[in-house]
Amino acid sequence: MGREWRHLRMLKRAGRGHAKGGVDGTKAGECALLCPACPQPGMNLPPNWKEAPKEKNLLTVADRFLYALFLAIDANFRMRRKKVSSEEKDPSLGDGWSFYGAIAPYYDYLAKHWHQKQPRSTCVAHDAVDKPDRESRGTASSGIATVDCARHNMKRPNAVGDLQLGERYINMDYIFFMGLAGSELSELYVSYDIACQWHKNIWERMRTFDKGVRFRQGQKYCVFLIPKFHLPAHIEACNILFSFHLTRYVGMTDGEAPERGWAHLGPLAASTAEMGPGSRRDAINDFFNDWNHKKIIGFGVWAMRKIQECVPEMITTSMELEELETSLRNLGAGDALDEWRVEVEAWEEDASNPNPFESRVKQKTVVGVRLEMAEEAKDEMDEEELGGMAVSDEMHPTEMIGMGIQLEELQRALAFDISGVGSHPSPEQQTNMTERTNKLRRKLLTWMDTQATFIPHVSLLRAEEDRARLRISVTQAQPGVKVQHLALWLPSDIKGRVDCDIELYQYEFRLREAQAHEALDDLRHQLLLRTHLYKHKDMYVRGVKANTRCLTKIKTLEERIRRTSDRYRAARRALVGLGRELNETGWQAALQPLLVEDVRGMPRALDAKEMGMRAKQKMSWIWRSPGVDEGEAGATGMNEALRIEWAKTRARAMRQQEQVDLLEEEMRRVLVFLRWRADWWEGMAGERLSAREESEGIAFADKDCAYSEGNVAYAKRQAGRLRKLAGLFEEKWGDVPDFISMGRMALGVLPEEEEMLGEPDAGAADEEPVPLRQLPPVLATRAAAVAIPLTFSGNDADVPGFTQSARTM
Repeated sequence: MGREWRHLRMLKRAGRGHAKGGVDGTKAGECALLCPACPQPGMNLPPNWKEAPKEKNLLTVADRFLYALFLAIDANFRMRRKKVSSEEKDPSLGDGWSFYGAIAPYYDYLAKHWHQKQPRSTCVAHDAVDKPDRESRGTASSGIATVDCARHNMKRPNAVGDLQLGERYINMDYIFFMGLAGSELSELYVSYDIACQWHKNIWERMRTFDKGVRFRQGQKYCVFLIPKFHLPAHIEACNILFSFHLTRYVGMTDGEAPERGWAHLGPLAASTAEMGPGSRRDAINDFFNDWNHKKIIGFGVWAMRKIQECVPEMITTSMELEELETSLRNLGAGDALDEWRVEVEAWEEDASNPNPFESRVKQKTVVGVRLEMAEEAKDEMDEEELGGMAVSDEMHPTEMIGMGIQLEELQRALAFDISGVGSHPSPEQQTNMTERTNKLRRKLLTWMDTQATFIPHVSLLRAEEDRARLRISVTQAQPGVKVQHLALWLPSDIKGRVDCDIELYQYEFRLREAQAHEALDDLRHQLLLRTHLYKHKDMYVRGVKANTRCLTKIKTLEERIRRTSDRYRAARRALVGLGRELNETGWQAALQPLLVEDVRGMPRALDAKEMGMRAKQKMSWIWRSPGVDEGEAGATGMNEALRIEWAKTRARAMRQQEQVDLLEEEMRRVLVFLRWRADWWEGMAGERLSAREESEGIAFADKDCAYSEGNVAYAKRQAGRLRKLAGLFEEKWGDVPDFISMGRMALGVLPEEEEMLGEPDAGAADEEPVPLRQLPPVLATRAAAVAIPLTFSGNDADVPGFTQSARTM
């Protein structure tokens, strides 16, 4: 009974009782609530939306990317169904009318292509690709897959389907293309956890579908991306090619919309697991309709909160970009900056061009060098060319040198931590330090025994140290040497004092060079992070508690910077001695002496007064490429880290501007869609005769007919509620156009046309836009934020008939 009541309520709210075709004329997906913020052709898009230019131009209102569809694909394996009942015994009441697509064509396609082989992942070992049969034992359905709108987290019609053996491509392909069937939208941004694998050969697989589902590849412009949270689990190439951060025209979309909805769907899993197939689909359809309805009535608060966050961020990120570019130009790097801009724009147009976000000079790393030396050692063993160096059966000399450098780093870390504890450590701190000291001492003693087999004469140096301490102890107390101060006597330390094989010098030189490059790269990242923390503190942190926490983080980071600097200096000192012994040259240009004044971030933009006082300020050499003189800063004179940082800063600024543009368009679409739907309901009033009236020849609009009055009253009530909701949203968003306009004025950019702003004021054309440099980040953010109220005059409960638990649409 409850199932039938939910089904009839769905038909009533979809207007099937008012349509001429009635229930029998219901089309696929017609009973699903649509997302009012997504582009819906014929409902909330302008008539000429297909003629919008492809290129994004802040001076043009109609941009094609504003009419793109953002989709997110994901699967939920908690929504399993046990092997109970069957399709014949328990069919759906409305097959394919809402979120689940038609079952018969879906299962026919699966049966036809069930044995299709799925290629293995060329990225990391994704279970969804390499192990598609997970969690499927003893179930009729191992879960469900959905296609959501990625920006608003609403389920799409005919875009839900059951899975049998995990996320197989045949399931995901069908659900994806069924959700797009009949769509006129030409630009798609598709987010999927394994998009890097799934998008391969997708157009060839599409040819296996019926003509009503497939479309020509050239008819759609598809961009495949990986959600932001899932992206770090992929390989480096995927992190660049499939990143939302680095892709044009996506705003601040993260692609994680389905994940947010699974938490609400989870409690439904226990009950639906025991249902028959039709009952389960009807229950899930009803839940998704309720989910979409809650999203619709919450758009007023959601959009207001988003726009309040994004406009200040747009100003801040744009100012950071301008500040960085001004600094580079002041330092004579204008030519390099222009070349970088041409390069990044070329890559954005065609990904086959050189990637500006990727490091082209592969810096040496300790792990990489150790791998190279391990491969060389393997070749020596295969060719039986071990020679006199292979004196130990348990360890190769390269391993001994590598372990010595690791132990040296452990000594340095222990010394830093002990100095940071202070003179009065707590019992827990004292216990921790004592245990670490004992463990390190044991490792050092074991390593020293191994070292003596490769460098026998090192025992003479240790004996000399012992005799020196003994002589001192005759006249004064001589405490034992602390473990963090024990000399390791690596080849760079014993050079010229005792005999050592030349190969050991070569091994340590290679490892030290890699260690220095690695430390320098870590130092750059830490300096950038320190700059970010200081900016964040100045702009957002208020109060004693928040300031204390932020300063603690900065202090911890400063300790890491000092430790990294010491690691670099130690590696370079060893390189200087080893380089002389081996007559190695050419490395000094890239690894210069690191002074205290060199450890600084990129210089900020200076105003005219500061430029006059600090005209001779130079950029630290750590931000320059190898071999560049102090006074040069041409196209080849800037370090890769600086180019990558500029490209990322530019990407952040562009994403925030695009986010504001998308939010503005989405708010317009919501209002237009709600009013279009209200007009639709008013047009449905009196549209259909009941079966009894048709047979008796009674006009549907007869005033004496109770059925006619009820039918018209329901349609009028639905239209009134939609207009009421649109009015509430419009009232809440009344100051948003001025708020956005202030943000764009702060950037020095205003659209040529602002339909939501109305006619410009007299004399406004004579006023120059406020340049960005006149508004510091804090002032720009706050000046814009106070322009509109941060609270709302009403809430959703003020609208008659609208609650969070009952749908009325």
